[in-house]
Amino acid sequence: MAAVWRIFAGWQDSNPRERKEGRDAEDRKLRMDTLFGAVVGLGAAVVGIPLAAGVLGFTAGGIAAGSIAAKMMSAAAIANGGGVAAGGVVATLQSIGAAGVSTAIAAPATAVGAVIGSLSS
Repeated sequence: MAAVWRIFAGWQDSNPRERKEGRDAEDRKLRMDTLFGAVVGLGAAVVGIPLAAGVLGFTAGGIAAGSIAAKMMSAAAIANGGGVAAGGVVATLQSIGAAGVSTAIAAPATAVGAVIGSLSS
């Protein structure tokens, strides 16, 4: 009977040191998950976004002819009466393609990755 009781109420019989070690392990896992999420968020912002912009045709030398970026620019110019609006999607992607991702984008992406990593525990 005592063995059954230990199975159902084992937490009462367990050593307080063992419970603390279990919490320490959970805390370490949470920190590692948070760090992993931050690294993924930073990697997506610094590498993934510029890579995707480049694949679309937004390059350091400008918009590549015949690319999706060229079609987007054409559509944006037609919609805006001949020019591409500053701060619009096409202009922003061209800026990313030319110079990479700014800290204003990388920092929040890192923070969001850290939060998602900590919530995954």
